[in-house]
Amino acid sequence: MRPHRVIIMGAAGRDFHNFNVCFRDNPQYEVVAFTATQIPNIEGRTYPRELSGELYPDGVPIHAEKGLGELIRDLNVDQVVFSYSDISHADVMHKASAVLSAGADFRLLGPRLTQLQATKPTVSICAVRTGCGKSQTTRHVTEVLQRMGYRVVVIRHPMPYGDLGRQIWQRFATTEDLDRHDCTIEEREEYEPHIVQGVVVYAGVDYGEILKRAEAEADIIVWDGGNNDVSFIQSDLTIVVADPHRPGHELSYYPGEVNLRMADIIVLNKVDTADLANIATVRNNARMVNPTADLVEAASPILVDNPAAIAGKRVLVVEDGPTLTHGEMAYGAGTVAARRFGAAELIDPRPYAVGSIAGVFEKYPATGALLPAMGYSAEQIADLEETINNTPAELVIIGTPIDLRKVIDIKHPTDRVRYELQVIGQPTLEELLQVKFGR
Repeated sequence: MRPHRVIIMGAAGRDFHNFNVCFRDNPQYEVVAFTATQIPNIEGRTYPRELSGELYPDGVPIHAEKGLGELIRDLNVDQVVFSYSDISHADVMHKASAVLSAGADFRLLGPRLTQLQATKPTVSICAVRTGCGKSQTTRHVTEVLQRMGYRVVVIRHPMPYGDLGRQIWQRFATTEDLDRHDCTIEEREEYEPHIVQGVVVYAGVDYGEILKRAEAEADIIVWDGGNNDVSFIQSDLTIVVADPHRPGHELSYYPGEVNLRMADIIVLNKVDTADLANIATVRNNARMVNPTADLVEAASPILVDNPAAIAGKRVLVVEDGPTLTHGEMAYGAGTVAARRFGAAELIDPRPYAVGSIAGVFEKYPATGALLPAMGYSAEQIADLEETINNTPAELVIIGTPIDLRKVIDIKHPTDRVRYELQVIGQPTLEELLQVKFGR
């Protein structure tokens, strides 16, 4: 029998991992293409031969998802494997319907097939949506484990948007490593806070290779998830963050609901700024589908460099890009700071947007009068800089996880907002980590 002909639908992350662990060396399947979406300009590449293995000496082409139906028919495809995250249950089934109507099977791969087995204890930090607060939760967990005397290494969910052959595995121990690897804004936002905390970060494309290298220098590995994806590594403790600003999403997005059901600990974050009824909704939903998980409540208090500078100003608020776009949040920490400290007006950046940033607003019209800090390429970073400087802002409020002033030249006065996890009440994450890993 001929091999099953497969297309993997992805967004430059989970798709490559699923290929590596399930298809790369499996002669029962022939992966004829990847499709790509969510991230701008990641199609048109080839998954290279140094990653694709002996069965794929020419690599595997990567096409835009919008041509999926034609690819299924033209390439005589048997199966389409869905392999990206943070998408509503309804949209998953719309995509399944498009695949089935083109004549192919639609498939989801589960953790048993796709998770790697570590030789070191592993904690995973995942979420039910993008922008719930995974990063701050991960920093809190690594700090607790460091105080317990463990050498902690973070493995970050992939963001290989550049030269895949150069991103097979990457190690980040200093801020100079960020420059050496030509990191995007999105990568810097995820890696730099760990580096500042004294934690080594691994990321890349081949997570089997990454895991081996992380194991060599870690007592405990912490998986820092992306979007609402499931961990690539079997975990001894699974922590999942939920967001009461988007009640109900914990049960209506893929694979966020999978995470909620798999969690050992559910962190109900942002309870300091969410409506009480919405907090109750998320808490009840968590209890309904996962009654045995420990429930931890937490706040995300904001810290502003100069709160007095905001009062009475016309401000441009720059928020974390993915949180506003496919995360569908209506606001972030920068907006909270602007309102709390008396900004006179939030400037709408859309009339001043250029190039790819204007394209972001076209693709995500619900973003509104906030500027998502999108920077997936040097060109997009330049477009972001020009958009900011085009506005008539009296003050730019930077609500991103890293200081954008280190990456772009902002001509206007600026004020930066930071936020960290603050656990409220009991049990605390530290108490639960002590129970699991205390020595």
